[in-house]
Amino acid sequence: MGAKTWMLLYSEGNAAEILKSNPVMDRSATTELVKRLYGLEVNPLEEDGDLSYTCPYDKEIIAGRFPGLAVLAADEFCIDHPSQLDPKFIEAFSSGTLYLHAMHSVVDFFGFAVWKDGTLQRSLSLSPDSGILDDIGSRLPFEVPFWAGEHPAVDPDDEDDSYPFVFHPLELGEAALKEFFGYQLEGMIDSSLIEPGDIPLMVFKR
Repeated sequence: MGAKTWMLLYSEGNAAEILKSNPVMDRSATTELVKRLYGLEVNPLEEDGDLSYTCPYDKEIIAGRFPGLAVLAADEFCIDHPSQLDPKFIEAFSSGTLYLHAMHSVVDFFGFAVWKDGTLQRSLSLSPDSGILDDIGSRLPFEVPFWAGEHPAVDPDDEDDSYPFVFHPLELGEAALKEFFGYQLEGMIDSSLIEPGDIPLMVFKR
């Protein structure tokens, strides 16, 4: 698996339903959001990105403001402890639901967090090398089958069963994308899901 994400998504309703409605991005509101959060003179690039790529490196910020929804991707969201997200981002989206989703395929890392009306509900992050870094709040329903061993990281008949978790973090990461936002990046993808490449996002240089 080669998928990577480090992004925040804010929603005033069901994020998957909003994305599935093919919402129109408000370019002015997107630029103002980035300027307000970063306090920078940022300049959008001529060419847009899209929701299939939300892992920009330090010189770029990817963002989109839609009716009832906002997406913000930047490398400071790829953090070991999602629960320790910079409070300014939580305060900026203090009503509705804020999600952090971070995957890094090179190290099999996955982390996510969910805040409702500014209050943390759930935070989890883990990787084979570091173990479980965050595990705050009750497990969400989509997680339960993974912890129960229903999606094993290795073949049960494989002699090498040394993988430290009963599931693969990136597979849980894909399940989170599907559960929260109605799309996936890799694996067995349901054809009824949103095509993330159809959701445009602006790209900014810091």
